[in-house]
Parts: sequence; structure tokens; C-alpha cells
Amino acid sequence: MKAGRLEAFTDGVVAIAITIMVLELKVPEDGSLAALAERVPILLAYVLSFINVGLYWNNHHHLLQATTRIDGRVLWANLFLLFWLSLVPFVIRWLDASDFSPVATASYGVVLGMAAIGYSLTERAIIACGGRESVVARAVGSDRKGKISLGLYALAIPLAFVLQWLSIALYILVILLWLVPDRRIERIVEE
Repeated sequence: MKAGRLEAFTDGVVAIAITIMVLELKVPEDGSLAALAERVPILLAYVLSFINVGLYWNNHHHLLQATTRIDGRVLWANLFLLFWLSLVPFVIRWLDASDFSPVATASYGVVLGMAAIGYSLTERAIIACGGRESVVARAVGSDRKGKISLGLYALAIPLAFVLQWLSIALYILVILLWLVPDRRIERIVEE
């Protein structure tokens, strides 16, 4: 099976998730700056979530551009990834409704961490389908950034119950880690 349909389906799910995120944002109660200031924490959570989902979409696009074929394992792994990405609007809404409670903050990390696992499973399934000498296999290598991200999520989730600000800082650190462009696939494709 070619990767084009999977890429188009993923694009659609990501677009819907981003749309739901913005539609769930509550507008300030009035036109004052004070009312807007009250909404700043959830606006920042939206910005971070938008960037996070955007990073998954961007990396997924590069991953599928280097993929020559897919199979059922890839489809299921990708659905696992999309399931967790589709929960991002839910946890943002919960963060807002609970005033960033420790449980909601930890749940945000669980959703992002499970999405990271989903992405890793998708990579591994593509490698299994394409072989150890495939472009994706050579580009991904040991996937150090992916492993570091999972470790940071594993640390941040329990920290949400003790040092909530540090938990959020670790979520931001994962984003910063991935904002540095990942050129592994591009380098291999250009060879």
C-alpha cells in the first residue's frame, strides 16, 4: 500500500484536532485587559499544544515522504498516534476547567507521552515494513530525541503532583527539543 492515503487521513485528523482546540477556547467575559489576562494561562496552553500537534504533523509528513510502502501494522500504529493527538483538545479543556489541577496537568503529559509512543510505534512499523536498509531505518537510527522525549514525559507526569511548574517546564523542554529542525530524513534522502 502507498503512504499517500495514510498521509491524507492523518492531515485531516490533525486539522480537526487543531480546529477543536481553538473552538474550545473561551473568550474573555468582557472587553477589558484584566479579563484577557485571566485567559492567558489557557491561551499559552493552546499555543504549546498547537506547536506540539504541529510538530507531530511536520515530522509525520517527513516520515511518510521517505516511506515507500506501508502495511496493516503501520495503519494501526498511526491510528494509535492519532487517537492520542485527538485527545489534546480534551486535556486542554480539562486544564482550563480545573484551573490547571495536578491531575489535569499530569494527564496532559500522559496524552503527549502516549502520542510520542504512538509516533515511535509508527516509525518502528514503517521500518519493519520497509526493512533495516530503508531510508526511514537509516534516518531514524537510535532515535535519541524520541527516547529523551519519552524520558522527560515519564519524569514530568509524576512531578505534576509535587512541583507542577517543573512538570510544565519539562513539557516545554520537549517542545524546544523538537523545535530544532530534525533533518535526519532529509539528509538520508539527499544522499
